Amino acid sequence: MGNNQTELNNSGNRSETVPVWVKPYLTIDEATAYTGIGRDKLYEMTSQEKCPFVLWVGNRRMIKRRVFDEYIEKMYSI
Repeated sequence: MGNNQTELNNSGNRSETVPVWVKPYLTIDEATAYTGIGRDKLYEMTSQEKCPFVLWVGNRRMIKRRVFDEYIEKMYSI
């Protein structure tokens, strides 16, 4: 696919795919693929009231990627 990360979407139009390491916010599934941390563990971590890297968009959890990276770097175990 090359560096442009261009692909066809379902309607046959070209769309840009942004790599997860560039996105500012990740879904739980993207964060799982990005880190290798399981979905259940991410749900457990983001359910904490004081979780510094979760952004709630309605009922949907988004992971603040940069804050999450910094958080993981400081942790010994999760």
